[in-house]
Amino acid sequence: MIRSLRWKFIWLAMLSLLGTMTVLCVSIGVGNHWITTRRVDRAISLLHQNGGTFLPPGVTFDPSDFEFQVTPETAFETRYFIVELTEQREVKAVDLEHIAAFDRHSVTETISKVIQTGGSRGYVDYYRFGLFPSEDGGSTMIVMDCFLMLQAADNMLRITVIIFCVCALIVFLLLLFFSGRAIRPFAENLERQRQFVTDASHELKTPLSILSADLDLLSDSCGESRWLGSARTQIARLDKLIRNLVELARTEETIREGASEVFSLSDIALASAEVFAPLAEAEGNTLAAEVAAGVELRGVQDDLFRLFSILLDNAVKYCDAGGTIRLSVSQRGRTVRLSVSNPCAGLNPAQLPRYFDRFYRADSSRSRTTGGYGIGLSTARAIVARHRGRLTNHYANGIITFTALLTQVNEKRGNTSGSRGFL
Repeated sequence: MIRSLRWKFIWLAMLSLLGTMTVLCVSIGVGNHWITTRRVDRAISLLHQNGGTFLPPGVTFDPSDFEFQVTPETAFETRYFIVELTEQREVKAVDLEHIAAFDRHSVTETISKVIQTGGSRGYVDYYRFGLFPSEDGGSTMIVMDCFLMLQAADNMLRITVIIFCVCALIVFLLLLFFSGRAIRPFAENLERQRQFVTDASHELKTPLSILSADLDLLSDSCGESRWLGSARTQIARLDKLIRNLVELARTEETIREGASEVFSLSDIALASAEVFAPLAEAEGNTLAAEVAAGVELRGVQDDLFRLFSILLDNAVKYCDAGGTIRLSVSQRGRTVRLSVSNPCAGLNPAQLPRYFDRFYRADSSRSRTTGGYGIGLSTARAIVARHRGRLTNHYANGIITFTALLTQVNEKRGNTSGSRGFL
């Protein structure tokens, strides 16, 4: 459990970091591209306003223009060409003085691509264009080479992504190193709680044994009475409760290395069904089992026996009269699905998540009749979690179903095909 909690802490921290850094990287990339496009559009607008040049004779640059600052060197650094179009979008004049990468043929192809976009501004490859209407009904097209600026924006994004990956790796290593210290207080408190339950159970067993012996002596000397019978019943209930608490504390512990083994879950399911079938029939119900053959798991075999016992015992106790309890064990890939269902009318679906809480009983009067303490399902969930699985419940059409999903081991023994079952 502590190991699982530690990894949950690491992954939650990493997901928070990755989400934040991803938003940051996307913001930097999109923002940088937007700034680049805005500067180019400003440059194209200046060229159109100044008749195809950045600095007309006698005009000095304005250093307060933050979008695109024009200097005496701007005309030599910026590559562009200008095309005059007629009203029918035919080429009337082409100015290639400020660019060397284009000839008449490549200019014609670029003009066709620009016209096909249907917009007044946009990109064609790594060229940015602006289309402005002319007084004679035609239009002026200014196309600027943005390769260096777009490449700078892409390089900035790449550097940001690389820094992001390096930072994520560093944070992951730091979390891996310090997470043990972060959850150490919780682990110590949990261990103290388990130790307290174990110690308290041993301390309580002694007075209970003494009380039970005293009741036997009183019975021999004074004879049986309903008060002595009631006292014996309460002592038995306390003894059972203590054993359940000890079992719950034990099942919440991580499986120690060497304590697990490979066993047949199919055999355990069938053996459990054979035990509880007569109990179900005694209550006027039926137990139907459908178990796939050859399903194996690695874990603690006694824990899985206990899991089946808890789920089947719960189903027998709370099944509606004349109902059918269904036990199913199936496999899909490496995932083993174990489910127990029974009809139980009148349940409140809003209470289903609380069924796994300790000492929670949806119907306390019925639980007293059946002898329940509200610990069984907590123990079942702890057993499944101990084997790195997940136990859930579902209620629909008057039938409640408890489903455990477990991961099968890689090694195989025997035949995994076919199924066995009985009614």
